[in-house]
Amino acid sequence: MTEPSNNLEARIGIFVQDVLSAMGLPLTVVITETPDCVQVRLDGTGGEALLQRKGAALDALQHILNSKFRRELPEHHRIVVDHQDFRVSKDAELCQTVDFLIKQAKQTGQPQEIGPLNAYARRMVHLAVAEDSDMSSESQGDARLKTVLISVKSTAS
Repeated sequence: MTEPSNNLEARIGIFVQDVLSAMGLPLTVVITETPDCVQVRLDGTGGEALLQRKGAALDALQHILNSKFRRELPEHHRIVVDHQDFRVSKDAELCQTVDFLIKQAKQTGQPQEIGPLNAYARRMVHLAVAEDSDMSSESQGDARLKTVLISVKSTAS
């Protein structure tokens, strides 16, 4: 990696460790850069507070990190925070739901709606739908949590 990237990863790690210390959570921060995101894995026991209320604190920490460091991240990169593979399992569950809704939209011809979702989950839905060239997706709503409409592309001749 380049020097600025390593510096960014170190600053993200220090920031996360400071937040965890302030929360009294004895977790270790492990940062890995992938082609499309910076993964922040929180290892150890005692972080159950992050997973309560459907991972609301984990989502909040991820949102804060993306807001704080977004200008320093490579284009189209996001920061993804996970503890005890919570995010991994939720992502897999979301992908299964999207696959089901794509099949429903194709079978019925009717648009299918999922949400309300945060920006991270909406992005995952749009990326999953984009893999099927016959389908389209559109975010709807004006709040932070929006719904996504999944539909079959119209064939205008």
